[in-house]
Amino acid sequence: MSLQSDLFHELRELYAAKAPDVSFEFFPPKSEEAEAKLWTVIRTLEPLKPRFVSVTYGAGGTTRERTHSTVKRIKNETGMQAAAHLTCVGASKSEIKEIAQSYWDAGVRHIVALRGDAPPNETYTPHPEGYAYADTLVKGLREIGDFEISVAAYPETHPEARSTQADIEHLQRKIDAGATRAITQFFFDVDVYLDFLERAQKAGIKAEIVPGILPVTNFGQLTKFASMCGASVPDWLGRLFDGLDEKPEQRNLIAAMVAAEQCRMLMLSGIDKFHFYTLNRAELTHAICHILGIRA
Repeated sequence: MSLQSDLFHELRELYAAKAPDVSFEFFPPKSEEAEAKLWTVIRTLEPLKPRFVSVTYGAGGTTRERTHSTVKRIKNETGMQAAAHLTCVGASKSEIKEIAQSYWDAGVRHIVALRGDAPPNETYTPHPEGYAYADTLVKGLREIGDFEISVAAYPETHPEARSTQADIEHLQRKIDAGATRAITQFFFDVDVYLDFLERAQKAGIKAEIVPGILPVTNFGQLTKFASMCGASVPDWLGRLFDGLDEKPEQRNLIAAMVAAEQCRMLMLSGIDKFHFYTLNRAELTHAICHILGIRA
């Protein structure tokens, strides 16, 4: 069988298989205009029936109230499960308990529990009366209610971790504390994720580790994101976007191709769940899901 025939055979098998499960991440709007745009995105993606959608906090928990209102509105006005990001930064245990209890009372049953980032140009320092890290936050949430809890994982190691092994051990502590699943930081080299998954499984981590997928349209912005979170950006990705700064349509086509191919390769390795960082844009995520066989 020729290489071309092998490829078409793989594609036929892939797209004949069950479509993957997906989830989406949004960030809370900063203005009425941004809120209207976000709700256009939410309504566009809602028919794809995601497992859940999550809403982030800003650095240092700066968007806390907007996160709360967005999560509760999604819960009340859509058919989607809404997950609220909750961080350790700048809050005491009693404050976090109050926040988590308000979510529970509002019918929100899913928390994305994170240590969180310090405000810009500051070093992370645990609140003197708060949770120091995500594992203790997870344990505290478990004492409040029977939440579904997602936590973060870092295929290329958290930039503040002492070592790769220490990072895996910290993920294990989060799972042992009661986390339901882990969602990874974005990555572009499929082998990076698969190698990380193998290391985690060898360490005894049995919870699902969902790959985080970031559709790229602004390569300059991507490199800034990547430098902050320790993710690598392959040279080949830069070459694909080279010379397209003023050509948004071409950038979108390439972004959809890259993300769909990334998902396709992961599916061929048995991965059937993906978490999309939407950046509050619907068109790319919707197109990629369509390619993967997810229909409204």
